[in-house]
Amino acid sequence: MKLDLARIQALCFDVDGTLSDTDDLYVEKFLPFFRFSRNPAHAARRFVMWAEAPGNLLMGIPDYFGVDDELNRLQDWLNRRFPRPFKHFRLIRGAREMLEQLAPHYPMAIISARDDRSTRAFLDHFGLTPFFQVIVTAITAEHTKPYPDPLYFAARQMGVQPEHCLMIGDTTVDIRAGKRAGAQTIGVLCGFGERPELEKAGADLIVEQTPDLASVLKI
Repeated sequence: MKLDLARIQALCFDVDGTLSDTDDLYVEKFLPFFRFSRNPAHAARRFVMWAEAPGNLLMGIPDYFGVDDELNRLQDWLNRRFPRPFKHFRLIRGAREMLEQLAPHYPMAIISARDDRSTRAFLDHFGLTPFFQVIVTAITAEHTKPYPDPLYFAARQMGVQPEHCLMIGDTTVDIRAGKRAGAQTIGVLCGFGERPELEKAGADLIVEQTPDLASVLKI
């Protein structure tokens, strides 16, 4: 696996498991259910990893039947009508420093399958919003990941061709969306995905942590 660095003109980041340390939060949440296991932390993490694939499938069902926009708008209306406090956010260690290094060299986009409100709340919480020229969430494009539509939208907003984008994410959904758009892809192992499945999905490169991207791009 190898990247064509000369081809990269813009960066597209997933959020959960890529910039947000979501998987560790989920492991902590499920830990009490595995307290009688020989290794509760390992058992909880395996469960979270196992649940990622069917979870992504369920998220894609409304998209498949063409009712995702309606459901996401309903969720957005409910969030505004009945606001709830956000859950705790955790940033991947070193992610902010990496974005500071990359920002002078590349336009950057967020491509998340989450709702707009929680995505922006995470970015605002850590002061990351100014790093990104475009923020694509569940209702931005006609279809969300693993369809290529979010990357097409982000590329247009950044003024580059999709094939000149680099998609960075932790799941096969991110890799598939990037490949379908003609972009290069990097899989990160700090989130929900594991190396064999990311390789099978066609990731051009796999790194241990998202902040490793700065050294990969020779910044």
